[in-house]
Amino acid sequence: MLIRFKKSYEKIAMGLLSFMPECKEVRKLQDIIYDYEVQENWHLFLWKEEDILGTIGVRTEGCKAYIQHVSVSPSHRNLGIGKKMIQSITSQFEKDYEVLPDEVTETFVEKCHLERPSSKV
Repeated sequence: MLIRFKKSYEKIAMGLLSFMPECKEVRKLQDIIYDYEVQENWHLFLWKEEDILGTIGVRTEGCKAYIQHVSVSPSHRNLGIGKKMIQSITSQFEKDYEVLPDEVTETFVEKCHLERPSSKV
């Protein structure tokens, strides 16, 4: 389930974000977390099952919500957690926004949407 980021999860969130190729440097991670804390239109969530296994970040602009960060703990990859996060964040934001990937998450988000089971019977 998605839970909203709070300051007490900062180290966990930074650790998860560090698995994204463009987020390797500590200073970059600190800047990203800072933006999620102070920017009203930036929203960071953590994915929790028994433990916190992933993180997903969204930036809203006008009538659009951009998925800009998606990361899952390497030991829990290929279990559908990223897909669950995308689906959950989409259902949470789609009432008010058109939910889109940004250029960094585009390939992953498209893959998640392509893997949706068909609703036709």
